[in-house]
Amino acid sequence: MLNVYLLRHGETQFNADGNRYCGRTDIPLTAKGIAQANAVFEQLKGKKIDAVYSSPLMRANHTAKIAAGSESVTVDERIIEIDFGNWEGKRREEFVAENPGLWQLWSDNPAVNAAGGNGETASQVVTRVDNFFKEMLAKHKDQTIMVVGHNGINRLYMAHKLGMPLKNYRKIVQHNSSLTFFQLDTDGELTLEKLNATA
Repeated sequence: MLNVYLLRHGETQFNADGNRYCGRTDIPLTAKGIAQANAVFEQLKGKKIDAVYSSPLMRANHTAKIAAGSESVTVDERIIEIDFGNWEGKRREEFVAENPGLWQLWSDNPAVNAAGGNGETASQVVTRVDNFFKEMLAKHKDQTIMVVGHNGINRLYMAHKLGMPLKNYRKIVQHNSSLTFFQLDTDGELTLEKLNATA
Protein backbone atom coordinates (compact mmCIF):
# COMPACT_ATOMS: atom_id res chain seq x y z
CA MET A 1 0.00 0.00 0.00
CA LEU A 2 1.21 3.48 -0.88
CA ASN A 3 -0.22 6.53 0.89
CA VAL A 4 -0.19 9.74 -1.14
CA TYR A 5 -0.78 13.36 -0.19
CA LEU A 6 -1.47 14.94 -3.58
CA LEU A 7 -1.32 18.72 -3.85
CA ARG A 8 -1.97 21.23 -6.53
CA HIS A 9 0.53 24.08 -6.20
CA GLY A 10 -0.40 27.36 -4.53
CA GLU A 11 -1.88 30.32 -6.37
CA THR A 12 0.01 31.98 -9.21
CA GLN A 13 -0.73 35.20 -11.05
CA PHE A 14 -2.21 33.17 -13.90
CA ASN A 15 -4.71 31.66 -11.43
CA ALA A 16 -5.52 35.08 -10.01
CA ASP A 17 -5.84 36.72 -13.43
CA GLY A 18 -9.05 35.04 -14.58
CA ASN A 19 -7.56 31.53 -14.52
CA ARG A 20 -5.28 31.74 -17.54
CA TYR A 21 -4.12 28.33 -18.75
CA CYS A 22 -0.66 27.83 -17.30
CA GLY A 23 0.99 24.70 -18.57
CA ARG A 24 4.74 24.97 -19.04
CA THR A 25 5.06 28.71 -18.33
CA ASP A 26 7.33 28.83 -15.30
CA ILE A 27 5.89 31.48 -12.99
CA PRO A 28 6.20 31.91 -9.21
CA LEU A 29 3.64 31.74 -6.45
CA THR A 30 1.78 34.87 -5.39
CA ALA A 31 1.85 35.99 -1.75
CA LYS A 32 -1.48 34.20 -1.38
CA GLY A 33 0.04 31.05 -2.91
CA ILE A 34 2.88 31.13 -0.37
CA ALA A 35 0.35 31.53 2.44
CA GLN A 36 -1.64 28.57 1.07
CA ALA A 37 1.48 26.39 1.08
CA ASN A 38 2.24 27.44 4.65
CA ALA A 39 -1.29 26.43 5.65
CA VAL A 40 -0.60 22.93 4.29
CA PHE A 41 2.60 22.79 6.35
CA GLU A 42 0.57 23.55 9.48
CA GLN A 43 -2.04 21.00 8.45
CA LEU A 44 0.56 18.23 8.09
CA LYS A 45 2.51 18.96 11.26
CA GLY A 46 3.20 15.69 13.05
CA LYS A 47 2.46 13.55 9.98
CA LYS A 48 5.23 11.19 8.87
CA ILE A 49 6.09 11.77 5.24
CA ASP A 50 8.80 9.54 3.83
CA ALA A 51 9.53 11.40 0.58
CA VAL A 52 8.43 14.52 -1.28
CA TYR A 53 8.18 14.84 -5.06
CA SER A 54 7.32 17.79 -7.26
CA SER A 55 6.97 18.94 -10.82
CA PRO A 56 10.05 20.78 -12.10
CA LEU A 57 8.08 24.02 -12.41
CA MET A 58 8.85 26.59 -9.70
CA ARG A 59 5.25 27.00 -8.56
CA ALA A 60 5.06 23.31 -7.64
CA ASN A 61 8.60 22.99 -6.31
CA HIS A 62 8.24 26.05 -4.05
CA THR A 63 4.89 24.77 -2.76
CA ALA A 64 6.45 21.38 -2.02
CA LYS A 65 9.36 22.83 -0.05
CA ILE A 66 7.10 25.07 2.03
CA ALA A 67 4.44 22.41 2.65
CA ALA A 68 7.03 19.80 3.59
CA GLY A 69 9.10 22.21 5.65
CA SER A 70 12.17 20.85 3.86
CA GLU A 71 14.45 21.57 0.92
CA SER A 72 14.64 17.83 0.29
CA VAL A 73 12.28 17.59 -2.67
CA THR A 74 12.83 15.27 -5.63
CA VAL A 75 11.88 16.77 -8.98
CA ASP A 76 10.27 14.48 -11.54
CA GLU A 77 9.55 15.56 -15.13
CA ARG A 78 6.64 13.12 -15.42
CA ILE A 79 4.48 15.25 -13.14
CA ILE A 80 4.89 18.52 -15.03
CA GLU A 81 1.66 20.21 -16.10
CA ILE A 82 -0.10 19.48 -19.39
CA ASP A 83 1.38 21.04 -22.51
CA PHE A 84 -1.57 23.24 -23.51
CA GLY A 85 -0.09 24.22 -26.87
CA ASN A 86 -1.82 27.26 -28.40
CA TRP A 87 -3.99 27.72 -25.31
CA GLU A 88 -1.05 28.61 -23.10
CA GLY A 89 -1.46 31.88 -21.23
CA LYS A 90 -5.04 32.44 -22.41
CA ARG A 91 -8.38 32.29 -20.63
CA ARG A 92 -10.82 29.67 -21.87
CA GLU A 93 -13.22 32.25 -23.29
CA GLU A 94 -10.37 33.75 -25.32
CA PHE A 95 -9.16 30.60 -27.02
CA VAL A 96 -12.66 29.18 -27.51
CA ALA A 97 -13.59 32.37 -29.38
CA GLU A 98 -10.48 31.96 -31.56
CA ASN A 99 -11.21 28.34 -32.46
CA PRO A 100 -14.37 26.83 -30.97
CA GLY A 101 -13.94 23.57 -32.91
CA LEU A 102 -10.61 22.88 -31.26
CA TRP A 103 -12.14 23.23 -27.80
CA GLN A 104 -15.03 20.99 -28.83
CA LEU A 105 -12.62 18.26 -29.93
CA TRP A 106 -10.82 18.40 -26.58
CA SER A 107 -14.07 18.50 -24.62
CA ASP A 108 -15.55 15.53 -26.50
CA ASN A 109 -12.47 13.31 -26.47
CA PRO A 110 -9.28 14.67 -24.88
CA ALA A 111 -7.81 11.16 -24.88
CA VAL A 112 -6.96 11.46 -28.58
CA ASN A 113 -7.18 15.20 -29.28
CA ALA A 114 -4.27 17.44 -28.31
CA ALA A 115 -4.82 20.40 -26.00
CA GLY A 116 -4.53 23.61 -27.99
CA GLY A 117 -4.21 21.56 -31.18
CA ASN A 118 -0.47 21.12 -30.73
CA GLY A 119 -0.02 20.22 -27.06
CA GLU A 120 -0.52 16.89 -25.30
CA THR A 121 -3.43 14.49 -25.41
CA ALA A 122 -4.97 13.37 -22.14
CA SER A 123 -3.79 9.82 -22.87
CA GLN A 124 -0.19 11.01 -23.08
CA VAL A 125 -0.58 12.82 -19.76
CA VAL A 126 -2.17 9.83 -18.03
CA THR A 127 0.53 7.48 -19.32
CA ARG A 128 3.41 9.53 -17.90
CA VAL A 129 1.71 10.26 -14.57
CA ASP A 130 0.62 6.64 -14.18
CA ASN A 131 4.20 5.52 -14.85
CA PHE A 132 5.36 7.86 -12.09
CA PHE A 133 2.91 6.45 -9.54
CA LYS A 134 3.70 2.84 -10.51
CA GLU A 135 7.33 3.58 -9.72
CA MET A 136 6.36 5.23 -6.45
CA LEU A 137 4.29 2.20 -5.46
CA ALA A 138 7.29 -0.08 -5.99
CA LYS A 139 9.79 2.30 -4.37
CA HIS A 140 7.73 3.40 -1.35
CA LYS A 141 5.64 0.36 -0.46
CA ASP A 142 3.90 0.86 2.89
CA GLN A 143 5.16 4.45 3.06
CA THR A 144 3.64 7.90 2.74
CA ILE A 145 4.72 10.42 0.13
CA MET A 146 3.75 13.96 -0.83
CA VAL A 147 3.38 14.75 -4.53
CA VAL A 148 2.97 18.35 -5.66
CA GLY A 149 1.71 18.67 -9.19
CA HIS A 150 -0.84 20.62 -11.15
CA ASN A 151 -4.56 20.97 -11.68
CA GLY A 152 -4.65 19.34 -15.11
CA ILE A 153 -2.46 16.31 -14.50
CA ASN A 154 -3.82 15.60 -11.02
CA ARG A 155 -7.43 15.58 -12.21
CA LEU A 156 -6.72 13.51 -15.32
CA TYR A 157 -4.85 10.92 -13.26
CA MET A 158 -7.62 10.67 -10.67
CA ALA A 159 -10.30 10.46 -13.36
CA HIS A 160 -8.37 7.62 -14.98
CA LYS A 161 -7.85 5.71 -11.73
CA LEU A 162 -11.48 6.19 -10.66
CA GLY A 163 -12.72 4.75 -13.96
CA MET A 164 -14.17 8.00 -15.28
CA PRO A 165 -14.08 8.92 -18.98
CA LEU A 166 -11.18 11.32 -19.35
CA LYS A 167 -13.51 13.96 -20.82
CA ASN A 168 -15.07 14.21 -17.35
CA TYR A 169 -11.83 15.21 -15.60
CA ARG A 170 -13.07 18.78 -15.07
CA LYS A 171 -15.81 17.38 -12.83
CA ILE A 172 -13.09 16.83 -10.23
CA VAL A 173 -12.20 20.08 -8.50
CA GLN A 174 -8.80 20.54 -6.90
CA HIS A 175 -8.19 23.86 -5.19
CA ASN A 176 -4.79 25.52 -4.95
CA SER A 177 -2.71 23.97 -2.14
CA SER A 178 -5.54 21.84 -0.78
CA LEU A 179 -4.81 18.30 0.29
CA THR A 180 -6.05 15.26 -1.54
CA PHE A 181 -5.25 11.93 0.08
CA PHE A 182 -5.43 8.55 -1.63
CA GLN A 183 -4.02 5.06 -1.32
CA LEU A 184 -2.72 2.74 -4.01
CA ASP A 185 -2.87 -0.97 -3.18
CA THR A 186 -0.42 -3.56 -4.48
CA ASP A 187 -2.50 -3.96 -7.65
CA GLY A 188 -2.46 -0.22 -8.27
CA GLU A 189 -6.10 0.28 -7.34
CA LEU A 190 -6.78 3.78 -6.02
CA THR A 191 -8.94 4.57 -3.01
CA LEU A 192 -9.72 8.28 -2.67
CA GLU A 193 -10.06 9.22 1.00
CA LYS A 194 -9.94 13.02 1.01
CA LEU A 195 -10.40 15.69 -1.65
CA ASN A 196 -9.67 19.38 -0.97
CA ALA A 197 -9.16 18.75 2.74
CA THR A 198 -8.41 21.86 4.75
CA ALA A 199 -8.33 20.41 8.25
